[in-house]
Amino acid sequence: MRMFKLLVSLCLLVAVPNAFCAPCTPEDFESHVSGSSQCLLMRRFGLTEPETMVVWLHGDVSSGGPANYHFAVAQSAAAHFASARVVSIALVRPGYPDGSGESSTVAPLSGGRTDHYTLENLEEVGVAIERLRAHFKPKFVVAVGHSGGAATAAVLLGMKPGLLDAAVLVACPCELVAWRANRPGARQWTSSENPRAWADKVSTASQVIALTGAKDDNTQPDLARGYVNALQARGVEARFALLPDESHNSAFRSPQVIRALTDLLAGRPAP
Repeated sequence: MRMFKLLVSLCLLVAVPNAFCAPCTPEDFESHVSGSSQCLLMRRFGLTEPETMVVWLHGDVSSGGPANYHFAVAQSAAAHFASARVVSIALVRPGYPDGSGESSTVAPLSGGRTDHYTLENLEEVGVAIERLRAHFKPKFVVAVGHSGGAATAAVLLGMKPGLLDAAVLVACPCELVAWRANRPGARQWTSSENPRAWADKVSTASQVIALTGAKDDNTQPDLARGYVNALQARGVEARFALLPDESHNSAFRSPQVIRALTDLLAGRPAP
């Protein structure tokens, strides 16, 4: 165990990810990708030599069951943006099963499906995206997160500036304290990172689009709107849109998500 911890520490110091440091055996970048010390499940759709990489992050799935609802959305997006040379990757967050019988492994004391946005779990997702970026070599990287996945992407924007060029945050609990306070009978989460607290570290070169349904009874629109206002105050290109007919879950399947991606891809660097 002591030797394993030493190897993990050495891996975190390596600037370019390599096979020696990969917790996944094997790491194929098709169904498995390594984080800093855990092995995360994934699905790749689209090109292997892309101009743009879109990473899809699911929500907390607090009702139970596998985290795979974003697979079909990622696959559909790959087909929609095929001419734009996109690879679309559905990533499974630490500790979640994908319905295949496997689960993304999880760091100790990660909190399960509640209080999940810990530094340990965020680091796993961030390093996985770094490895995906190094492997596929895209010129532009976008994260599309839903609910808890949106909170994960929002924190990573500040925690690892430059990792993501842009993000689409759907139904984001971007002000964690206010979100928990407004949940009936809910307690505050003490281990999770608050996206709003990381807003002042987001690169001004980033682009952010936040979308929340007007019928969302889980993550109220002001949670994302306030986060976007904070980004705009720092000069980050960010905007918020209210989706009139969408609920917490339906917002992720809204055509507005594809439209947001279309806008971001239109502004990506030229090939």
